[in-house]
Amino acid sequence: MDLKSKIRNIPDFPKKGIVFRDITPLIRDSQAFKYAIDEMASQYEGKKIDAILGAEARGFIFGSALAYKIGAGFIPVRKPGKLPYKTCKVSYDLEYGSNVLEMHIDAINKGDKILIVDDLIATGGTAKAKAELVENRGGEVVGLCFLIELEFLNPRKVLSNYDVFSMIKYDSE
Repeated sequence: MDLKSKIRNIPDFPKKGIVFRDITPLIRDSQAFKYAIDEMASQYEGKKIDAILGAEARGFIFGSALAYKIGAGFIPVRKPGKLPYKTCKVSYDLEYGSNVLEMHIDAINKGDKILIVDDLIATGGTAKAKAELVENRGGEVVGLCFLIELEFLNPRKVLSNYDVFSMIKYDSE
């Protein structure tokens, strides 16, 4: 199935010069969404995965569906102040400024095998921060799985120590 044809390109969003890759048409199409989750799941057959970690908001969509498909738990990662229990956090740099991600302190046990899932990888900074959250709690990152990869931003350079899988690749804006 040609999943790339299900991605809507929105120029100059959220700011001029950016082409936003809108996954809404893909997840609205039941066959395309099922195909994407099934293909992601096939990449991890036979691997022990205790839980999938996904960040709000689109990471929740793909991460929870994939967790269900492979029979793993799901760990939500959110912006500061959104989780109700004690949290651990990681700060990371963005192109203009910094950001923080949080997860519950008891979300990962030492030795847990964690798959990080999101809809899109751009520069790799946010994915690396999620990996730090896992590793800081004693978990092992078994892989990073994405629907879309913006190859022209070289995210794999930042994530060279990890197994990275992506289904749809864009080699230019």
